[in-house]
Amino acid sequence: MSRKLILRLPEFEAEVELLEDEHPKICDAIWRVLPFDGVIDIWKEEIYFDIPVKIRPEKTTTRTKAGDVSYWPDGPAFCVFFGSSQPVGPVETFGVIRHGIENFRRLKAGDRITVTGSR
Repeated sequence: MSRKLILRLPEFEAEVELLEDEHPKICDAIWRVLPFDGVIDIWKEEIYFDIPVKIRPEKTTTRTKAGDVSYWPDGPAFCVFFGSSQPVGPVETFGVIRHGIENFRRLKAGDRITVTGSR
């Protein structure tokens, strides 16, 4: 049974498939603090918001693609990439949104988000 995150945003929801086999520590750390809320900010083609998790990343990258969901340790922040822009610094990509990523283009800085879990 795989765990998923549900992102509740104004006017839509998105499902994040956790990449637990490749990133078990960050997936577990995020799962333990569910549910949590945030206020999003936007940088290029990425939304991000503060997250109540502070953990040393295991595998970081500076390359992402639309649909990637990542942890930015310098925030610490939860990031969703919805276009071709790249992160400002190294991130650990721990999940993916496979459907509806185009909806993130409608969001505005200051919009609220709630993150919950689903099995």
